[in-house]
Amino acid sequence: MSPLHFSFSSAFTLGLMGLAFHRAHLLSALLCLEGMMLSLFIALALWTLQFESTSFSTAPMLLLAFSACEASTGLALLVATARTHGSDRLQNLNLLQC
Repeated sequence: MSPLHFSFSSAFTLGLMGLAFHRAHLLSALLCLEGMMLSLFIALALWTLQFESTSFSTAPMLLLAFSACEASTGLALLVATARTHGSDRLQNLNLLQC
């Protein structure tokens, strides 16, 4: 495994571990998701450059568009949660009380 592949896979793994183990605030979960999407985008962009194929050239841009939609939805949920519950702590959220 090359050092470049190792750095992207470790960045994705660290984001996944942060999402799994450090779930105190909604903002930290969103940041972990964005880190994972950024590492996937860079890895996919370098993969398409490595193979020099034009058929895969739109895949990184499509992933980036979905990442932007995911980020905007997450921030909208963060604002709505902060307004209704007064905090973004995930322990305060209970679906049974809604």
